[in-house]
Amino acid sequence: MGTQCEIQLIATEHKQAKRIADIVTADVQRLEGLYSRYKPDSLLSSINQVAAMGGRITVDEETAGLLNYAATCHQQSDGLFDITSGILRQAWRFESGQLPDEQLIKTLLKKVGWHKLRWQAPLLEFPLAGMELDFGGIVKEYAVDRAAVIARNAGARHGLINLGGDIKLIGPRPDGTAWRVGIHHPRQRQVLASTLALHNGAVASSGDYERCIIVNGQRYGHILNPKTGWPVRHLASVSVVGEFCVVAGSASTIAMLKEEQGPSWLEQLALPYLWIDVHGKSGGSLAVADPATR
Repeated sequence: MGTQCEIQLIATEHKQAKRIADIVTADVQRLEGLYSRYKPDSLLSSINQVAAMGGRITVDEETAGLLNYAATCHQQSDGLFDITSGILRQAWRFESGQLPDEQLIKTLLKKVGWHKLRWQAPLLEFPLAGMELDFGGIVKEYAVDRAAVIARNAGARHGLINLGGDIKLIGPRPDGTAWRVGIHHPRQRQVLASTLALHNGAVASSGDYERCIIVNGQRYGHILNPKTGWPVRHLASVSVVGEFCVVAGSASTIAMLKEEQGPSWLEQLALPYLWIDVHGKSGGSLAVADPATR
């Protein structure tokens, strides 16, 4: 998954916890093997080979579900959540410490746009050669939700799944008390912007702090607007609490992409949330509520 992953399970026997953890880990690794863009033998790589040439491919039911969810996110975000925008990575090489060539961004934008492909399950077609898909904004959160279900079905009643800060709880703690989940401040990583007390559900965050460059005092993060090809610059981080991690994750990313309209869009969702903008101002239901009451 390209990040630190953690499984916490509380069981009466170490052997039981180990068995459940092994089952969960195997499924996370299965999903990584299918949808990682870094693995040349992954299903995603096969899809992108077809996309590069301009063609069609029949996908399985699980992949179809992910594509349907991507289509829903695209529609609900007014086109801002777009899994075809990963190709913009070719311009934004954050390890270089330099801004990309604007002409390169304009060239890549011609291959970006969910509306430019054709999706009618189970057939995925790329009329325009040179496109690329990236499930990075969906699969990790989907893996978190699956991991929690698998752990429960295997006998776990208390624990949590944490894949790179995307978290799903498996029941409360054994004594019935809430789990304490900290949300890091996007500019002061040793400081907690909020601490949540949750008995169940999921938490996911998006922000401009994981991969970024600073040029002439301006921060450029890795969340790119698929319409402009440039990073969002209004919100520094968004965290959302929901029943499912995949919903919380996509909601936090869409809010980042909506920039100035992000806070009002979050308010309409009726999910607990916290946003912090690039100037340090914060808001949302999680910013004003007493953590002890959640």
